[in-house]
Amino acid sequence: MNGSENHTQKIAIFGVGLIGGSLALCFRGKPGITVVGYAHEPALQERYMQSGVLDEVTLSIEEAAMDADYIFLSVPVGMLNYYLEHLSKLPLKKGCVITDVGSTKASITSAAKSLDFQDAYFIGGHPMAGSERSGVEAASALLFENAYYVLTPLEGVPEHVYNALKELLAHTKAQVIRVDPKHHDDIVGAISHLPHIIAVALVNQVSGYNEAEPLYQLLAAGGFRDITRIASSDPLVWRDILLSNREVLLRLFKDWNMQIQRFTDMIEHQNGEAIEEAFRSAGAFRNQLPERRKGVITSLFDIYIDVPDTPGIIGRIATELGTAAINLSNMQIIESREDVPGILRLSFRQEEDMERAAQLLISQNYTVRS
Repeated sequence: MNGSENHTQKIAIFGVGLIGGSLALCFRGKPGITVVGYAHEPALQERYMQSGVLDEVTLSIEEAAMDADYIFLSVPVGMLNYYLEHLSKLPLKKGCVITDVGSTKASITSAAKSLDFQDAYFIGGHPMAGSERSGVEAASALLFENAYYVLTPLEGVPEHVYNALKELLAHTKAQVIRVDPKHHDDIVGAISHLPHIIAVALVNQVSGYNEAEPLYQLLAAGGFRDITRIASSDPLVWRDILLSNREVLLRLFKDWNMQIQRFTDMIEHQNGEAIEEAFRSAGAFRNQLPERRKGVITSLFDIYIDVPDTPGIIGRIATELGTAAINLSNMQIIESREDVPGILRLSFRQEEDMERAAQLLISQNYTVRS
């Protein structure tokens, strides 16, 4: 492990947003750990300090990295090379571990191989958890709990160095697994990157139809909005991710086009039996997927409530959930007119919270639908 039992470990975090801030909260306050954040502009420095997730904030890369035992690069994928190159030119502490949180690993691992960190080590990382919210204000010490945290160490990284980082990440309560960088990108490309592209393409297709017929937007509520939720992801973040995983995605597109062609053939030839089998086999595989575990695409569990147009009703519902210690992720009024009850969508990060909320509200005579 880096240091001894009496040594105060310094953890530097570059990019104190949702992920970086949540990591800071996992580490801050633990015995023998000091968490320092780097802010690239004064406004962010003030914002980070007000958030309360860090012990210190600095505007200097050099000051943040100086004497750090661990450096977490929680910056957009497109910025990782810049920070790695900058760090490789600094006199880092002997044994310092540099890691990132990007959702692609092959490109950054390859870049790290070409740099000389002298007595420091690079270990790629990807915490497979997130939130529909962003920014340091959304940071939570519970973000990684029950999630997988992938590590992709470079060849030659000593086992005790890898184990030290793994031990540090135990504070996140995530399950740390070791994966080859290219293998990681193949898998995440299929289960995260491709679904995001499909969602964006589908929404843009329907948006095009809506230009001539506004009924598309009016009727594209409920399920359509839910299954395409990830199309609202940050455009700049996803630009960098997709370009970084370019080769994997180009291969996946070929396989996806084959799947679409299969359905084209089935429908053209009116092959009902094949359509049934496609749905049956998909359902069988999906039913085997793990439940109640966080994944690379953020889960949201929603319930819908009919609420009368009564002053204070939304606040009362929120208070009742809070009194019962039920964690509410988001709430949205979908429809509210004088002649019909309003529809309130309540979103939860945990299925258990959703179930408890539904039982509580039903017991108080609210009409609840899933």
